[in-house]
Amino acid sequence: MENKEMDKKINKYTVSELNRLSRQTLEIKFPFIWVEGEVSNFSKAPSGHWYFKMKDESAAISCAMFRGQNSRSTFIPKNGIKVLARCKVTIYEVSGSFQLIVEQIEDIGAGALQKKFEDLKKRLLDHGIFDDKHKLPIPRYPKKIGLITSPKGAAIQDILSVLKRRYPATKIIIYPSIVQGKTQSGISASEELTKKIIFANEINICDVLILSRGGGSIEDLWAFNDESLAWCIHKSKIPIISAVGHEIDYTISDFVADYRAPTPSAAAEIVSPDMISVIKILDNKEAQLSRMMIGLIQTRYHRADNLYRRLRNPNDYLLHIKIQIKNLEQRIHKCISLKVNTCKEKLVYLDKNLLRYHPTQFLRDLSDHLSILEQKLNNRISEILLFKSEQWENNSRLLHAVSPLNTLNRGYAIVLDKHKKLIKNTSDIKVNDRIFTMFEDGGIFSNVDEIQINKKSIK
Repeated sequence: MENKEMDKKINKYTVSELNRLSRQTLEIKFPFIWVEGEVSNFSKAPSGHWYFKMKDESAAISCAMFRGQNSRSTFIPKNGIKVLARCKVTIYEVSGSFQLIVEQIEDIGAGALQKKFEDLKKRLLDHGIFDDKHKLPIPRYPKKIGLITSPKGAAIQDILSVLKRRYPATKIIIYPSIVQGKTQSGISASEELTKKIIFANEINICDVLILSRGGGSIEDLWAFNDESLAWCIHKSKIPIISAVGHEIDYTISDFVADYRAPTPSAAAEIVSPDMISVIKILDNKEAQLSRMMIGLIQTRYHRADNLYRRLRNPNDYLLHIKIQIKNLEQRIHKCISLKVNTCKEKLVYLDKNLLRYHPTQFLRDLSDHLSILEQKLNNRISEILLFKSEQWENNSRLLHAVSPLNTLNRGYAIVLDKHKKLIKNTSDIKVNDRIFTMFEDGGIFSNVDEIQINKKSIK
């Protein structure tokens, strides 16, 4: 009885009624408002509608902009930019989701996270850690592959599935880590990822590392935009493939890693050779090697057969050698006899010549000839000395006759300029020149005051 009375007093709503009343209340209370926020999780539906979230530092809200409205928009929103949207507040009754229906949207600049991303990217770019010269080569056939990712995410399942299908021969080492948020002990995702990379380098058992997680908003992927993690990737001695989010998502780890894969599955395909292709290559190499071995064996067989055909009977070869030796012995004896006879004849000839040209007689003849030559030489020397003596006396008398000193003895003088050069004409001196006049017993220095020219000499 009491329950029936209570049922009459309580207002009951179904879920549909509650959602409808809530929607009507919100739409009446907020007909059209302007909301400012940062775009996140932007996507285009096949129908042409836009779906995204607007967020600030502490909250986010789902937004929808239908094709009729977004076709008039002057730009297409991108994740990370700040926008100002004219919209109405509503609730999607089917799911009870609180959302904004955007009528108009305007770009007002990059969002806070996007600006932090660009600032960090520029700073690391200036340090040069994105340069290709720092990139390590990815091994073609890795024996051990390390996975640094969440053990509960979809990314690890995609990677394991691809590796099992393409390259089951490799060994997979998993370094479990959170990829967003913090652990129960308060360690951030970026710190844990950094520790896992350092640990993998310390034990150094992997040939390549895959740093991975599934897709998400810029907030979800923010752990991979950490500067400490970037430097850790740069210093890693093991090559690292970054496979974070979807193909359109870019993080700092993508730029600094040795290779960037668009998705986790693509990273698995990059690091693993296709076993079917490898088997085909090995089969081709095996067939090629077999052909080469068969060809080599046939070549060696033909060569051995030719050598066998050319090989003669040893007895016949020894008989041939014996005949050659006997012929050589005969030729040697004949040559020796001929040489001995020639030497004997030469010795007889030399003996006769020795008697004919004995040294005693030769020396006697040379002595007589030398005496005659000595007498002729003495006579010739005397004649030359007498002739030279007479010639010297004649030259001496002639020289004395033309000597300047002899001219001085006759009362003449010799005039020299300051360079002791003989002055022959008045043209050799000038007024004020200093001259030296030489006499028999000395000389005088004087200056030229006037030059008198003989008229006859001018003519």
